[in-house]
Amino acid sequence: MGISFVRQGLKHLKEVGTITRSSSFVSKMMVKKARIKDAKFILELGAGDGAITQHILDAMQKDAKLMIFEVNPEFCKQLRKIPDNRLIVVEDTAERLQEYMQQYQFPVANSVVSAIPFVMLSDQECEKILKKCQDVMHSGSYFVQIHYSLIKKKLYQKVFGEVKVKFQPLNLPPAFILYAQKS
Repeated sequence: MGISFVRQGLKHLKEVGTITRSSSFVSKMMVKKARIKDAKFILELGAGDGAITQHILDAMQKDAKLMIFEVNPEFCKQLRKIPDNRLIVVEDTAERLQEYMQQYQFPVANSVVSAIPFVMLSDQECEKILKKCQDVMHSGSYFVQIHYSLIKKKLYQKVFGEVKVKFQPLNLPPAFILYAQKS
């Protein structure tokens, strides 16, 4: 999967956002901050080739559901090969998450894990997606996002209020994990 990720990252940098997969250190930190083990309905946005997805599935309860959004067709092909009936792969933008949640009878999101390359999007596009996430999140649930800089942190604060940050140096490039709880 690694070579394919680099190829897709180079070919579609704006939608992929990086040329390297998230490390297991980043993935595990995101899963922990999102409190996946306690969640029944989980959204993953910008799943890539599944580096974080597999860690989410490993931590999920047996009766939980994971709906992932990915716009890259090659990554979606790989994601659909994951043999887990708790997984729903949506080949579309996260801007339409409410439609798909309704279609698949996903009542709320107890956790949202995102690797969307928000730094490549306008502030208006970012805020629109973040607000949609907040709208579908259950009170007390967590939104967790990977970033390689803190340039967009104020947008998260605008939508979620308090935003905490953890630094994970064991990633290429080193990553920031931003997380917020819906009140």
